[in-house]
Formats: sequence, C-alpha cells, structure tokens
Amino acid sequence: MSDKPILAVIGGSGLYQMPGLTDTETIQLDTPFGKPSSPIIIGTLSGKRVAFLSRHGIGHTISPTELNNRANIYALRSLGATRIVTTSACGSLRDDYSPGHIVIPDQIFDFTKDRVRTFFQDGVVGHVSVADPYCSTLSGQLHEAVKSAGATVHSGGTFITIEGPRFSTRAESNQFRAWGMSIIGMTACPETFLAREAEMCYATMALVTDYDVWHISEEPVTVEMVMNTMSQNVSIAQNAIRNLVESLDDSHTCDGLMANAIMTGKNHIPPETRQKLGLLIDKYINP
Repeated sequence: MSDKPILAVIGGSGLYQMPGLTDTETIQLDTPFGKPSSPIIIGTLSGKRVAFLSRHGIGHTISPTELNNRANIYALRSLGATRIVTTSACGSLRDDYSPGHIVIPDQIFDFTKDRVRTFFQDGVVGHVSVADPYCSTLSGQLHEAVKSAGATVHSGGTFITIEGPRFSTRAESNQFRAWGMSIIGMTACPETFLAREAEMCYATMALVTDYDVWHISEEPVTVEMVMNTMSQNVSIAQNAIRNLVESLDDSHTCDGLMANAIMTGKNHIPPETRQKLGLLIDKYINP
C-alpha cells in the first residue's frame, strides 16, 4: 500500500474532486465494525498523501443516525492516518456567525440519543477524556488554513449535535441558544469521540449554511438553503485543505489518550473483543 496519509478528510464526495490531487487510488475496506460509508480515496496533494472519505456515502445515501461512525474512524486509522479534518454543514445559533462563514469549534454538546458512541464494548471498558474534544493544535492550523483561503472564519464555539434527520423546532432552537450553543448540526457526534478513542487529532471546518429557525427575520432552514451555501463553499474548503496540507506541522500527535483509560484487566478481555480492538489497544495490553 502507499505511504501513510498525512491527513484524512471526512466530508462530501466533492472535496476530493479538486485541482492538484494526483496519483489517486480507491481503497475498499472492511473493518471489525462493518464497511465505512464509502470507498476511501487516497491521492497526492502538494506532495503529500491525503485520504478522503465521503461521510454520507457516494450519492448521499446514509442519514446521520445510520452512519457507521465506528467503521469510518477505524478504517482511516487502519490506513495509518493520525489526523482527521472534517467538513460539516451547520446552522448558526449566533447573530455574528453568519451564513457563508466558517467556524472551527472547540467544544461539543451531544444531544443525540440513538447512536453507538464508543469502540469499548463487549467485555472491555475504556473511559477516554473528552474535556477538550477537539485537538487544539490541529484546530489552530486549520483556522490559519481557512483564513488563508479568504473565508470569514471564527475560532471557537460549541457545536451541538442533534439526532436528525429533521431540523429543529423553533422552541428547540431557542432553547439551544439559551444554553449558549453556537452552531448546530447532525454529524459531529459520536465521530469526535471515536476519533479521540482512536487517538487521532481531530478538527472540524463547520460551514454555516443558515440561521436554523430561531432568527425571525430570516427564512427557516431548508435543504435547498443548505445545499446552495455548501456548493458555494466547496472551493473554499478545497483551498483550505490544500493550505493545511502544505503548512501542516505533523510533529504534534494525540497519541497516548487511552494510556490510562482502559479499566478492564487484559486477562478479562474476551479473545474476540481483544482481536476486534487490537488496532486500538494492543500497545496497552500486550507485554
């Protein structure tokens, strides 16, 4: 297989259809958690290998709740990627985060209810710390990359994840604002938490498409509104990714996050679970 990718990107399939991406290959993977959302495209960008995964599948066929987030994260980790940047459409819950702007959030609020949130099940218990769910180093580098792409970008903010696929009611939207949330979307959780369990640096480029439904002087969010703004921002996202790859300082890693998090004694972990999670835990439970 090719050299390990310096960066993995999760987002829409249009991201990897960018000028300057060469020497591409398509990799079909299976994982102990099933197949990822799409084949993974690996190509060379500015002289470095980058992996791309289409979160909702080719043709956008997978709803937020149905995403196999564990397979997506595991597949990228199995390729040797240690950094993930994601793109996500989001609604703004603040006046100053306007449609067309980009937010690099630093906090998450999980308001989902029907999703598997961890790799650590079936006889092994792991408690990863997510006090700071995003990698501050990668987020800072991403902020500079987006700024260099010419976008209006905000550093920091809390990203609330709702179950979807429906949009919020006005009552819900106003409650989220009262809680101090900044932006709202449907895919950040549990993707963020699983990346932490896999000891991967993780940062998000959240593309503001609308004001959700709270803003009485603006039209309520619609799919058409989201898609129009996203299509306008594809080139910005592509340029930001290129800028990041060119300037990426890969000296920082998030390795070691699970060093003291696995509570189950190695002799009590079922063999099938140990094999299933070997990629993530072997270095901590093997002699």
